[in-house]
Amino acid sequence: MDPEMQRRAQAKAAELGISFAEYVRRVIAQDLGEAKPKADISIFFDLIDEGPPTNIARDKDKFLAEAVWKEHLRKTGRKPRRRQR
Repeated sequence: MDPEMQRRAQAKAAELGISFAEYVRRVIAQDLGEAKPKADISIFFDLIDEGPPTNIARDKDKFLAEAVWKEHLRKTGRKPRRRQR
C-alpha cells in the first residue's frame, strides 16, 4: 500500500472510531462477501420427531447420525431404505 493510501485509510478508520486493522478487516470482508459455514448446522435443529419422550443426553449420537444421514440422502437425491422387521 502506498503511503498516501495508507494515510487516507488510517484517517478513515479514525473517523469511524476503529483501529486501522479493524478497518482493513471490514474492507476485506465487504469485498469477499460473507464467509460460508463449513457445515450446515441447520440439520441439527429438527432432530426429533414427535413421539414418546427421549433421553437426548443418552441418545445424542444416534440423533446426530440420523440427522446427518437424512441430510446426505437429501443432498444426493437418494431414498431411505425401508427397515426390515
